[in-house]
Amino acid sequence: MSHMAEKHYAPAELAEKWNLSQDTIIRMFDREPGVLIFENAERSSSRRRRTIRVPESVAERVYRRLTAR
Repeated sequence: MSHMAEKHYAPAELAEKWNLSQDTIIRMFDREPGVLIFENAERSSSRRRRTIRVPESVAERVYRRLTAR
Protein backbone atom coordinates (compact mmCIF):
# COMPACT_ATOMS: atom_id res chain seq x y z
CA MET A 1 0.00 0.00 0.00
CA SER A 2 1.17 3.49 -0.80
CA HIS A 3 1.88 5.83 2.11
CA MET A 4 -0.53 8.28 0.52
CA ALA A 5 -3.54 5.96 0.86
CA GLU A 6 -3.00 5.00 4.50
CA LYS A 7 -3.92 6.71 7.77
CA HIS A 8 -1.48 9.38 8.97
CA TYR A 9 -1.08 10.16 12.67
CA ALA A 10 -0.41 13.51 14.31
CA PRO A 11 2.13 13.38 17.15
CA ALA A 12 -0.69 13.94 19.68
CA GLU A 13 -2.54 10.85 18.42
CA LEU A 14 0.51 8.59 18.73
CA ALA A 15 1.41 10.13 22.08
CA GLU A 16 -2.01 9.22 23.46
CA LYS A 17 -1.98 5.78 21.87
CA TRP A 18 1.52 4.92 23.17
CA ASN A 19 1.21 6.83 26.47
CA LEU A 20 4.17 9.11 25.70
CA SER A 21 4.57 12.87 25.42
CA GLN A 22 4.18 14.65 22.09
CA ASP A 23 7.79 15.85 22.36
CA THR A 24 9.00 12.24 22.69
CA ILE A 25 6.99 11.20 19.62
CA ILE A 26 8.38 14.12 17.61
CA ARG A 27 11.96 13.21 18.58
CA MET A 28 11.35 9.53 17.75
CA PHE A 29 10.03 10.26 14.26
CA ASP A 30 12.08 13.37 13.37
CA ARG A 31 14.49 11.56 11.05
CA GLU A 32 12.45 8.44 10.32
CA PRO A 33 12.10 7.69 6.59
CA GLY A 34 8.57 8.12 5.26
CA VAL A 35 7.42 10.75 7.78
CA LEU A 36 5.88 13.90 6.33
CA ILE A 37 7.36 17.13 7.69
CA PHE A 38 5.79 20.47 6.86
CA GLU A 39 7.54 23.65 7.92
CA ASN A 40 7.54 27.29 6.99
CA ALA A 41 11.23 28.19 6.73
CA GLU A 42 10.43 31.73 5.57
CA ARG A 43 8.56 32.70 8.72
CA SER A 44 9.80 36.04 9.99
CA SER A 45 9.55 35.23 13.70
CA SER A 46 12.21 33.29 15.55
CA ARG A 47 9.80 30.41 16.19
CA ARG A 48 9.47 28.06 13.24
CA ARG A 49 6.10 26.36 12.69
CA ARG A 50 6.60 22.64 12.07
CA THR A 51 4.00 19.92 11.57
CA ILE A 52 4.65 16.20 11.17
CA ARG A 53 2.39 13.35 10.09
CA VAL A 54 3.38 9.71 10.54
CA PRO A 55 2.01 7.10 8.12
CA GLU A 56 0.54 4.06 9.86
CA SER A 57 3.11 1.70 8.28
CA VAL A 58 5.97 3.86 9.61
CA ALA A 59 4.45 3.90 13.10
CA GLU A 60 4.10 0.10 12.97
CA ARG A 61 7.72 -0.28 11.82
CA VAL A 62 9.02 1.87 14.68
CA TYR A 63 6.81 0.07 17.20
CA ARG A 64 8.10 -3.34 16.03
CA ARG A 65 11.68 -2.10 16.22
CA LEU A 66 11.20 -0.77 19.76
CA THR A 67 9.44 -3.89 21.05
CA ALA A 68 11.82 -6.41 19.43
CA ARG A 69 14.40 -6.02 22.21
